[in-house]
Amino acid sequence: MANAPKPTPVKKESSSSAGSMFASFAIPICIIVSILVFFFFLGDGSHYKGGDPSAEATDVFGLVHKGGYVVPIIMSCLLMVITFSIERFVVISKASGSGSVDAFVKKVQAFLNSGNIDAASAECDKQKGSVANVIKSGLKKYREMEAETGMDVDQKTLAIQKDIEEATSLEMPMLEQNLTIIATLVSIGTLMGLLGTVLGMIGAFRTMGAAGAPNASELSSHISEALINTALGISTSAISIIMYNVFTSKIDTLTYAIDETGFSIVQTFAASHKSK
Repeated sequence: MANAPKPTPVKKESSSSAGSMFASFAIPICIIVSILVFFFFLGDGSHYKGGDPSAEATDVFGLVHKGGYVVPIIMSCLLMVITFSIERFVVISKASGSGSVDAFVKKVQAFLNSGNIDAASAECDKQKGSVANVIKSGLKKYREMEAETGMDVDQKTLAIQKDIEEATSLEMPMLEQNLTIIATLVSIGTLMGLLGTVLGMIGAFRTMGAAGAPNASELSSHISEALINTALGISTSAISIIMYNVFTSKIDTLTYAIDETGFSIVQTFAASHKSK
C-alpha cells in the first residue's frame, strides 16, 4: 500500500501580523501628521499678507491651506500612499532576493537540466527571498521523493507539485499585503477631491446668491478652494494608481518566476524517473 506523501514543513513568518500592525500604526500617524502640518505649517501667518490667515496667500503653502478642512484628509491619503509604497518596496525587494530573479531562475534551470540538485539548492541559499524559499522547498521535496520507495512516479511528482504550491501560498500573502490599502486610496483620493470641490462651489454659489453685488474676493476664495481640492485629489489618486500597478507588476514577475522554476522541477523529476 502506497504511503501518503508527507508535506515538507515550511516556516510561516509572522509577516501577516507584522504587516497588520504596521498598518494600524501608520494610518493614524499619517492622519495626525497631516492635521498638524495643515494647521501649524500651512496655516502659519508667514504664508499670508500681514500674517493674517484670513488674508490673501503669498505662496503655494498658504494657497493649499485655503483649500479648507478637506485638505488635511487628502494630505493624509497622500501620506499613506507614500508610506505604504515605501513599505511595499522594501518587502518586495527583500522577496526578490540578493540578485536578479531572471538570472537566478536560469541558473536553477541549468542545474536541474544537468541533474545537479545540490547546486540548485545552494543557489537558493545564495539568492534568498521568497522565490528562493519556494524553490528550495521544492528541491527538498525532490530529494525526499527520490528516497521514497512506497509511491509511484506520478504520486511523487504530484507530491512535489503540491509542496511547491503550499510554499507559494505561504509566501504570496506577504507580498500582496497592504496593496488593498493603496488600491482603496485611489478611490478615496478622488472622492475627497470631489467633496472639497463641491464644498468650494457651494460656497461660491452662496456668495453669488447673496443680496447685492457679490464679493469678488470671497468668490475667488471659494473657487480657489474647489480647484485646490480637485488638484490634490487627482494627484493623490494618480500616484496611488501608479504605485499599485508597479507593485502588482513586480509581484506578477515573482509569481511567474516561481511557476516557471516549479514546473521545471516537476518536469525534471518526472523525466528522470519515468524510465526507472
